[in-house]
Amino acid sequence: MWIHNLNPTLLTFGPLEIRWYGLVYVLGFFLALYWLNFLRKRNSLAISAEEVWDLVFYVMVGVLIGARLFMIFWQPQEFLFKPWNLLKIWQGGMSFHGGFVGSIVAVWFFCKKKKLSFLEIADALSLPAIFALALGRIANFVNGELVGRIWQGQWCVVFLDYDTNCRHPSTLYAAGYRFLIFGWLLFLSLKKEFKPGFIFWNFVLLEGIGRIIVDFYRQDILYAGFSLGQWFSAIMVAAALWIVVQNYSQEWKRLLFR
Repeated sequence: MWIHNLNPTLLTFGPLEIRWYGLVYVLGFFLALYWLNFLRKRNSLAISAEEVWDLVFYVMVGVLIGARLFMIFWQPQEFLFKPWNLLKIWQGGMSFHGGFVGSIVAVWFFCKKKKLSFLEIADALSLPAIFALALGRIANFVNGELVGRIWQGQWCVVFLDYDTNCRHPSTLYAAGYRFLIFGWLLFLSLKKEFKPGFIFWNFVLLEGIGRIIVDFYRQDILYAGFSLGQWFSAIMVAAALWIVVQNYSQEWKRLLFR
């Protein structure tokens, strides 16, 4: 058992706070810049240096808007009936699925405007995205939020800001599976050339499966046996499976048997 006593604030300058969670977004921004420029310089991605900066800006705006809008599903009393609260980003509350949808929409508009391949850009962004998501779950743990279900196991954690029960550190489980997905996507990115979209749909499929499994250890309201996050993730898995079977079966054969 461990009692959670981590400080979510890294530094304080008068009324200004620098929090670990906020640093994740900054780090995600620079990770995306680094990886896109790495691919550009090795001629793996047809994009200019200026377009890299524009693309990452589009993604950040899409993530912020989508992540806040989807909070309506989780807290309708707070956001649906008081929509002005969506603007209060400093109060916290960011939906992964909303950020995912928002970033997809933003990238699609960017690619249409610049006449770039959406799937190639989506492949390129998948790697920094999953790594940033893993770091985000560690930041959630530091914040003492998204607590796990009650459990009296060897590594259970007491989140005193929530209650005095010992619980699964479910956010660390979520960080763990996302680091594993990162390793797999890095392997795909560096090993071979695949049909555009293969890496992206691996990301969607594995993230959806991981979220469904790990959320069984998270304290959440269930609807017909699944949390809201699990139902959204089930949609991700179903869509990814259908698209992979329809369009990428040869890629899997190349990967497994060559």
